[in-house]
Amino acid sequence: MLKTNAKYRLGQVVRHKKHPFRGVIFDVDPEFANTEEWYEAIPEDSRPIKDQPFYHLLAENDQSFYVAYVSEQNLIADQSGEPVDHPDIPNMFGPFQDGSYPLHFQLN
Repeated sequence: MLKTNAKYRLGQVVRHKKHPFRGVIFDVDPEFANTEEWYEAIPEDSRPIKDQPFYHLLAENDQSFYVAYVSEQNLIADQSGEPVDHPDIPNMFGPFQDGSYPLHFQLN
């Protein structure tokens, strides 16, 4: 069994390395756990390896808010100190403080 440690944590604000969006992590898969159709839709020369953590983000860009699924290799910590304005953040997290959001709910 593969043992994987996630580099980023729930509530942390991160940025995509290649695309102009950032978001708040609300879930982590220890390795790829989306559909093959989703994976195959990524251009072959840009496909991330599957055996690494993948993060679910409440994401934003200049035009919209959405949920993103991003491999660890494509993320960097956001150092802006700015909150993310995704409308679903208050449902999961407390107020923005010290660059991240505290969890609003109890984990199992």
